[in-house]
This record gives sequence, structure tokens and C-alpha cells, in this order.
Amino acid sequence: MDVLSDAITVMRTGRPHAGRHPRVGRWGIRFPDSGGIGFHSVLRGSVWLYPPDGAEPFRLDPGDLALLPHGRGYGLADAPDAELRPARMDPDGRLRPQPTPADPDDPDASRTLCGAYLLNQARPHPLIAELPPVLRLTTAGGRHPALRAVIELLDAELTDRQPGADAAVQSLLDTLLLYTLRAWFAEQSARTTTGWATALQDRAIAAALGAIHADPAHPWTVEELGALAGLSRAAFARRFTALVGQPPLAYLTWWRMTTAGRLLRESDAPLRSVAQQTGYLSEFAFAKAFKREYALPPGRYRDRTA
Repeated sequence: MDVLSDAITVMRTGRPHAGRHPRVGRWGIRFPDSGGIGFHSVLRGSVWLYPPDGAEPFRLDPGDLALLPHGRGYGLADAPDAELRPARMDPDGRLRPQPTPADPDDPDASRTLCGAYLLNQARPHPLIAELPPVLRLTTAGGRHPALRAVIELLDAELTDRQPGADAAVQSLLDTLLLYTLRAWFAEQSARTTTGWATALQDRAIAAALGAIHADPAHPWTVEELGALAGLSRAAFARRFTALVGQPPLAYLTWWRMTTAGRLLRESDAPLRSVAQQTGYLSEFAFAKAFKREYALPPGRYRDRTA
């Protein structure tokens, strides 16, 4: 798997969900802190988003999409001076319908496509951790046509649920998240020369990252990774650290431990197997490294996250 796919997979918990929400008149919703990523795509009308960092609210128009990647509370309303009332949420994190929902055919009603992904924010991948509080993209004017196509397909599945809709919606939500992040990183790589947006577009560093993710158990050296990148050891180490935010072997260790945590949570593989899959020759060496990273031995970590 590639780095972006891995970053999402290793953080995933539960199933994503989405819904269509027509609204009319004066309204305002305050969403609480959560353990996931939320998104809102405007299909008709306009809405105002109140960012989680306390910045001034801004308007989203048809074709606009906002992704909130850190699970912090935020607001959504019809105007920048609206009264925000606490959202009515189901236990699984779904937004409950309004007591008197607007007619979706009302020409004065706004219509948004909203959803959430349940992710483990306790150990976010650094490419997710460095994202701003709100990612704002637009598909208006022909921009990001693939992302727009996914939004339209998801809207159609939620509007007229046919046999197989549950599977289709899950797949489209996964695709929507990846396309949103892909579009965001592509836009940012044109504006910056550092960070993960640049790392994913940099062929040399992307090759090294891909190798680490494809085979974390391999005893990688800086020289070997540099050769894959087509750079000298020193040049590769400097470039990798500048873009990724940590040296190559430090990232390798972080990814090994992150992979180990997922294996312990999601499988009943014996510790020896987990150690081998993450590059450790003995259970003892693995347990020592794992405890240093998680402050718990692997067996106790598995019990706590079961």
C-alpha cells in the first residue's frame, strides 16, 4: 500500500457514515469534540463554518467542501452571527435529523452532504497531524473533477438507496476521503517546499517512504534508502528530514511501532509473529522497543485495546 492509504488504514476504527441534510430558515449547530474526521460538502445554497480554532466563520458555497481532520468541535450555520445549538448525535456519532426537517425541494433550503470517519487520534500519522484545523477545497469551475464525481455518486446513493447501497456508500466515503487529501496535498505542494505535501510529490523521498511502508521488517539502512532515492547518504538524510520532519531511521522505527500497535489491536497473531513482521529478531527486543514507545508492554497493550 502507498503512504497515504497506509496513513488512513492504520488510524481507522469503526465504519464511516454520511447523510444529506436540507435546512431552511435560521439555524446553527455546534458539533462536539470527537475521535474522527468530519466533512461537509455544499450541494445547494450556502452555509457558514465556524472553525475549531476560534477563527472567524467563513462561507461555503455550492461545490465547496470542508474537511476537519482533528476531531475538534466546530460549528455550522446559516449565517456568521447565528446562535449555535448543540448537535443531537446518536451513539455512533451520526447527526440526528432535525425535528422538522426542511423539504429538500424547497428552493430556499440549503443542502449539504455531511459525514464522519472514526479514526484513532491518539497516534495520528504525521501527514494527518500536520494538517490545518480545516481543509477547504472547491470543485466549482471544473476544479478537482474526480472529487466532484465522487460527491455526486455519494449524493445519488444516499438519495435513492438501491440494493447494495450500504457497500457502495462505504466505498465512496473511503474514496472521498482519499481524493480530498490527494487534492489538498497536490494544491499545497505547489505553494510550499517542505512538509508532507512536498514529500508525497517528491519522487526520491516518495520512493523511500514507499519502500519502508511496503516492507517495514526489512533491515533498512540510510545508505540503502538513499540508493533507492537516487541520492547520496548525506543528501538523502537531509532531504528526508527536511520534508518528513524526522530522520529516516526514526521514521522507520515510528512506522514499525505504529504497525505493531495495529497488529496487536486487530489480530491475535502471537508476539513472535508481530515482532518478525515489524523487523525485530526476538520478542525481547520487540517488547523493549514497544514499551519505550507506548509505555506499556505489548501484551498489556493488546488487553487494553481488545
